[in-house]
Amino acid sequence: MISNLLSRRDLLANSSYGFGAMALSQMLARDGIAGEPQPHFAPRAKNVIFLFMMGGPSHLDLFDPKPKMTPLHGQPMPASLVQAKKSATGGVLETVMASPRKFQRYGKSGIEFSELLPHTAAVADDLCVIRSMHCEQSNHDPAQLLMHCGTPLFGNPSMGSWVNYGLGSADQNMPGYMVLISDDGHGLEGAGSSLWGSGFMPSTYRGVSFRNAGDPILHLNRPLGISAATQRARLDALRDLNQIRQQVTGDPEIASRIASYEMAFRMQSAAPEMLDFGKETAETRAMYGLDADKTRAFGTNCLLARRMVERGVRFVHLLHSTWDHHSDLNGRIENNCAMTDQGAGALIKDLKQRGLLDDTLVIWAGEFGRTPMGEVRRGSTAGKEGRDHHPTAFTIWMAGGGIKAGHIHGATDDFGYNCVEAPVHVHDFQATILHLLGIDHERLTYRHSGRDYRLTDVAGKVVKEILA
Repeated sequence: MISNLLSRRDLLANSSYGFGAMALSQMLARDGIAGEPQPHFAPRAKNVIFLFMMGGPSHLDLFDPKPKMTPLHGQPMPASLVQAKKSATGGVLETVMASPRKFQRYGKSGIEFSELLPHTAAVADDLCVIRSMHCEQSNHDPAQLLMHCGTPLFGNPSMGSWVNYGLGSADQNMPGYMVLISDDGHGLEGAGSSLWGSGFMPSTYRGVSFRNAGDPILHLNRPLGISAATQRARLDALRDLNQIRQQVTGDPEIASRIASYEMAFRMQSAAPEMLDFGKETAETRAMYGLDADKTRAFGTNCLLARRMVERGVRFVHLLHSTWDHHSDLNGRIENNCAMTDQGAGALIKDLKQRGLLDDTLVIWAGEFGRTPMGEVRRGSTAGKEGRDHHPTAFTIWMAGGGIKAGHIHGATDDFGYNCVEAPVHVHDFQATILHLLGIDHERLTYRHSGRDYRLTDVAGKVVKEILA
């Protein structure tokens, strides 16, 4: 018989790798003894909704019109700009491929959008469109990892994990970081769960993913015949056993396991109400496209994201795959826009009319853009051409949470090939997000393997020109 068991508070206070102190801090905060993790300065945003378009959407067909390409369609790319080259992914890139899309100006700001994005265009005056994004990674996994984790290598914490670590959850009954997934029928591609993983941080900081089919959360309801009191007693017994094991091994993941069990128990009360759309009006459901097959999956995730930030979830991560259009660009980009545009536009409108947009930073981005040259793959037919990966220039948009509205930042050349005005690196983008949340990106660090890591690695500067 063990007679010298640590109390839960003593155990957490003395756990290795600093996680015990963090967990103790959260427990004390719930007891009213100590505060939650604090920002470095007054934040402009309290929450983030990150709409990530996996695969690299074509900026040339959506956000960055290039009319001078039209008379050059089918001709060789100017030698002064780029030499014709073989695609790293197997296609031949030689000639200009002008976009067939019609662009027009929207709102008082006059920002131009493609005909494929009517719902996004309708909220043009709420958006900041950054046309000068760039990075060094031209393949999906490293580029997605760079965008999310600040490095092209696997095994590092994601942006949502960094925010969760730095600020904690605003609601003790819900995780601080949640993940929602949809796709175009081809399944999830790229770096997968590493994009919402906690890397070398304790797993309590990783994103909690919802299923995109069937029950969003498995086993949310208690089994028949199990009362709350019985379940609580079982969890207490598991906690005591885990604490004994923690005392023996010093493994910080055991403390994470304790925390996850406790969170799951609290979610059994909080999550069903959050997932219940019964009180949403018919107008709201229609606005998000919940009543149509094409728009239902992504629209549901957008509405759920709004409900999550209403309930204090700090970072909501929506992923839609795949925008990797090496062939049949016209057909596949139309399909993806038809699936996602309505939900994205509705999210901005809904947040704004509920007074939530000022405190919520909404981001729409992919990992890179697409080439101005057409890509012809073996076996492809006329009219089925695509575009290859293009990291040296692409477009994203941001809204709310302290971002300048109705604004275009940066520019590319006449072919959308290189940034020629106000370039924004991915690390600058990440530094700006943290700044809006009240975090100095150079001060948010985590000690691992003998060095201090940060989301922006050893680079990054806040893009002050896009701040309201």
